Amino acid sequence: MTIVAEGALAAEAGIGRVLVTGAAGFIGFHAAARLLGDGMAVHGIDDLNAYYDPRLKEARLAELRRQEGFSFERLDIADHDALAKSFASFRPDVVIHLAAQAGVRHSVQHPFAYSRANLDGFLSVLEACRAATVRHLLYASSSSVYGSNAKVPFSEADPVEHPVSLYAATKRANEMMAEAYAHLYAIPMSGLRFFSVYGPWGRPDMAYYSFAEAIVAGRPIELYNGGRMSRDFTYVGDVAEAIVRLVPRPPVVRAPNAQNPAARHTIYNVGNHEAVSLGDFVTAIETALGKTADKRFGPMQPGDVPATFADVSRLQAAVGYAPQTPLNEGIARFAEWFRTYHGV
Repeated sequence: MTIVAEGALAAEAGIGRVLVTGAAGFIGFHAAARLLGDGMAVHGIDDLNAYYDPRLKEARLAELRRQEGFSFERLDIADHDALAKSFASFRPDVVIHLAAQAGVRHSVQHPFAYSRANLDGFLSVLEACRAATVRHLLYASSSSVYGSNAKVPFSEADPVEHPVSLYAATKRANEMMAEAYAHLYAIPMSGLRFFSVYGPWGRPDMAYYSFAEAIVAGRPIELYNGGRMSRDFTYVGDVAEAIVRLVPRPPVVRAPNAQNPAARHTIYNVGNHEAVSLGDFVTAIETALGKTADKRFGPMQPGDVPATFADVSRLQAAVGYAPQTPLNEGIARFAEWFRTYHGV
């Protein structure tokens, strides 16, 4: 299925206006750019906080502002009155909620930032969607909800009742809140469990980005759990593609069953359905940058898990697509952007 066909499908479904929270963020930027490329009107919301350098967020916004159909509003999603006014003014057909306080390790030191952004903020979005009667809400969850589950690959039907970080707990809470609102108010919702997203315009707090900065600067990098980690690394362009394909495909009303108990709420894994060792990941970064890393090994960090691995059969069945960019190709694209953006 081509990009043009996806845009045509959304237009045929009467979808022309999409509100994206976290539009200046990593995934939000890429999703908004794809939607604009498909001819959608996109209204971006972001509070441009200083969790990482706001200049990167401003640079992303500058790219989006070059495209026709984009508008932006600086707004804290936890400010419900302001958010409700924004919804009422823009009148979105679909909402893509990607604003959140991210970072597993950061949640250990700054727990209240997570309750405000990820719990109060998400409730504010749900209430705004209810008042605006949007046709489909897509929201960001996380692979972290699987905690230390030993069964792999992770399936949406697996139990996820034992989070190992506050961040994971807030994301699982989002899923339960969405379940309740979908049931009570018949709002179609799709929850997206993202798996270790990487690529150009990424977040500096992510491992691959901080590794690249350290390698270029000649500083050592630290590999936790003695380097015995693996992740399902997912290229951000593939994530944006999955989001855009889901936009005109809200969950249909059907009889609940054990595999999918929610009639109007469906959760999807969005991953590359491949577990890559941390060592191979670092090798890919070294190759792309043309420089060897000085590796140091440390213990497992609080809230971390040793491995992630996505079963994406539900996503593939829904939209005929699954993330597929090879790691070396995706890292090479990141490295090219990294050199240009940082002038190295």
